[in-house]
Amino acid sequence: MLIAPTIEDARAVLQARFGYGAFRPGQERAIVSVLAKRDTLVVLPTGGGKSLCYQVPALVTHGLTVVVSPLISLMKDQVDALERRGIPAAFINSTLSSAEVGDRLVRAQRGELQMLYVAPERFDVGSAAERLKAIGVALLAVDEAHCISEWGHDFRPSYRRVGEVRQRLGNPPTIALTATATPVVREDIARILDLQDPEIIVTGFDRPNLSYGVIAAKSDREKDAVVLDQLRNLEDGTGIVYASTRKTVERMAQFLDDNGIPASAYHAGLDDERRRRVQDAFMSERTRVIVATNSFGMGVDKSNVRLVIHYAMPGTLEAYYQEAGRAGRDGSQSRCLLLHAFPDRFTHEFFIKTALPDRALIESVHRRCQREADRGGVVSATADELAGGIGGKTSSKAVESALRVLADAGVLRWDPESAGLVRLRLLATPERIREELGDAYQMERELLRACWRVARDQLSRGAIIDLDGLPPGFGGFVGAFPMLETLESRQFVQVERVGGGLRLVDPSMSLDRVSIDWRALDRRRQREFDKLEAMQRYAYATTCRRQALLLWFGDPAARAECGACDNCLGERRSAPAIRSAWASDGAARTRTPKDPNASRDTQRKSKERTGAVTESDADLFNALKACRAQLAVKQKVPHYVVFPDATLAAFATRRPLTPAAMSAVPGVGPVKLERYAEPFLDVIRAHGR
Repeated sequence: MLIAPTIEDARAVLQARFGYGAFRPGQERAIVSVLAKRDTLVVLPTGGGKSLCYQVPALVTHGLTVVVSPLISLMKDQVDALERRGIPAAFINSTLSSAEVGDRLVRAQRGELQMLYVAPERFDVGSAAERLKAIGVALLAVDEAHCISEWGHDFRPSYRRVGEVRQRLGNPPTIALTATATPVVREDIARILDLQDPEIIVTGFDRPNLSYGVIAAKSDREKDAVVLDQLRNLEDGTGIVYASTRKTVERMAQFLDDNGIPASAYHAGLDDERRRRVQDAFMSERTRVIVATNSFGMGVDKSNVRLVIHYAMPGTLEAYYQEAGRAGRDGSQSRCLLLHAFPDRFTHEFFIKTALPDRALIESVHRRCQREADRGGVVSATADELAGGIGGKTSSKAVESALRVLADAGVLRWDPESAGLVRLRLLATPERIREELGDAYQMERELLRACWRVARDQLSRGAIIDLDGLPPGFGGFVGAFPMLETLESRQFVQVERVGGGLRLVDPSMSLDRVSIDWRALDRRRQREFDKLEAMQRYAYATTCRRQALLLWFGDPAARAECGACDNCLGERRSAPAIRSAWASDGAARTRTPKDPNASRDTQRKSKERTGAVTESDADLFNALKACRAQLAVKQKVPHYVVFPDATLAAFATRRPLTPAAMSAVPGVGPVKLERYAEPFLDVIRAHGR
């Protein structure tokens, strides 16, 4: 009979395998609950050590721990870290061939793995769920659990299936973890996963080592200048620049490279191998700066990110909190800077309208499906074709969202007879396939040969293939389609589902006879607009930014102001004033050419903007920096929180002798004047004129 593990066993593993002497707040309570085989929901702040809440129990409990994880980068980073510690772990996601998936399931069956990370859509490959149930799952961990909830900021349709997957695994004890769940999202997670009387652990959302700031910008050109200035002054650690579109990511990475700051681009449009190389380079600091969409960073354990810049406003405060929270995970002072222009809002309004179509579009899609359906009600048109038939500016993504509403209402249903149909086009030559698809992709090569035998030369132009009609070894649509998606990501093929396997239940039925809760749909869409409005209020706020974030999550710590954000320090600025803003730290490294015809006052202002000082002012400038260093150490804040170098340069040039004169220097607000004026005035007076 196996002896049940205790919290003392968990503490011993924490020290021996992970090198930590004690648990962080919330971790021990979560682990006690897991060891008692109780369903558990954990909300810890970003950097709070969520992964240890299931990794430690996995090492003291007999059996396999299965971790559901949403992103390739998250899986790879955590599995690599576990293997470095000598902990047998593996992952199953779309980067693996079917043969590799089978090999890892065999290793799990033999007891060679303690942890297995699985993407939710891969439980069907090779009957993975059924094989894992037969092995016996001791613990199911659902990481980034907010992705389950449609009320969350990062809902992922593939996560809808996690509740069903849990049932197929035999309803093992489950722990769900997130950093950003509001009370509504927590309830939704527990309901979808069918957690039984879960232990709910919420430790708070405060990250006191982070300083928040916003810079208003009128154009991308102004934003580019801010990003360049900030990264030139990044003296230690690493930086992340988040952008909302792949196009902006690519452009910004190139812009930074062209201006002497090596930066790598990361987004979901890159192939798996390229994303892996970019992530590895950033983790090993061969690249100090990464420009990315929000597909980067979830679960990536990079401790010394000192600066996170959002090139544009995210759609929700939850998203901003999570992404900005990737700074300062080692507890050191770090900065989170949001660049904001009013048009940023329009991008998110488009996303909301696409994901949550209104009644008029849903009715238009239904009418179009009625026209496209054959006598049996089967809809063979693609989402693109349906969108084209509707006209206007309707996107295929909005059509797909409307189809989901109709399917949920029972107007459409999955049609087994058309479910396996795809439109497939071969892009690669036979020579390239032989050269680049090695032994690891043997199954994919065989799949292409099978498709070629069906369509022959037509495959080069595009052909309809019934994946369910291929030899059974490919696993029908469920097994073959993910392999084709992998090949598409590497530009070997183009693949598109035909009609999504949809059939109208009653082709002649009007939507007026269907029970669709239009008010509920309207309320959900309005809730998303309300969250966007809250994000914009944060961008325009004049009160403490930390307080605004904590109030959104209902954290009682919101009662106190942080004293370190741009608003608390009275230093909120627009982009043209960045040299003297809260966000600028350290001497700027750009040069301002001298104009021989410029006035002495103009040249003085130019030097102040660039943080430059003359030789005669250098001694005073260095003395001011020494004073700042003493104050920073005493107050346990980074140097820039006292004054950035540009402000000290202005002190050295202007040499103010009174508080009134000092208040005229850019970067000196009323809060800083009261807090710091006298020590710096003493230094200036001591140097005379």
